[in-house]
Amino acid sequence: MASNDLFSLQDKVIIVTGGTGVLGGAFVKGIANAGGIPVILGRNAAVAEQRAKEIIDNGGKAMAVVSNVLDETELVKAKNSILEKYGTIDGLVNGAGGNLPEGVLQPDADIFSMNMDGMKKAMELNLWGTIIPTQVFGKVMAAKGKGSIVNISSVTSKQVVTKVLGYSMGKASVDCYNQWFAVEVANRFGDAIRVNAIMPGFFLTEQNRTLLTQPDGSFTLRGNLVIQNTPFKRFGKPEELVGALIYLLSDASKFVTGMQIGVDGGFTVYSGV
Repeated sequence: MASNDLFSLQDKVIIVTGGTGVLGGAFVKGIANAGGIPVILGRNAAVAEQRAKEIIDNGGKAMAVVSNVLDETELVKAKNSILEKYGTIDGLVNGAGGNLPEGVLQPDADIFSMNMDGMKKAMELNLWGTIIPTQVFGKVMAAKGKGSIVNISSVTSKQVVTKVLGYSMGKASVDCYNQWFAVEVANRFGDAIRVNAIMPGFFLTEQNRTLLTQPDGSFTLRGNLVIQNTPFKRFGKPEELVGALIYLLSDASKFVTGMQIGVDGGFTVYSGV
């Protein structure tokens, strides 16, 4: 294989859950630019269709699928529609997840009266929203004998970030699952299925924008704390996750599994001193 083909995703069908989100949008474009066929899976049909149309209008291939990552029945229907159109699934990016207001504990709230259901809901979205799609789509890759799964972790799984307990527990669980599942599929299928994760630092998304920035674009107190503890002194740009993603999806990482790539501007290694 020529070195310039190492990072190619030419004609590979890769599902991106959460493909209608901010980071998901960057993933979808990156896959298309590497020659892949992104399947944009999310709950917002209009956004999914628009993103697919943009790729197709630029000469690429893409497919929009509306599905809830917590609903196995919907995911099976999605799988069948993808196989009907393309006949294969080569990769999965578990981009669905995020924070929920119910999973947040404010500094002035009673720590012994936290919203238990809310914490469970936030954890479920991030953990089971990763596991269930992997169960459905991973089975196709295992049967084919080749595939790459990329999970999305977070710096909140490595360092304590106040308020976001439910989200943090969910992402810490994803870290555990990422390693465990990588070993289990390797024991069963050899090097056919690889499972890795990307650990983003702080990127402005629709979920955290109001927490980190003011309407005029200046930083909130929390935003300033993030910048202060990020050696690069800025937030990440969604497209800056694409390099790690393409590496993990492509043959460039053929001997890599159970690993996690941090893309955080140095946040997790900085002590603040």
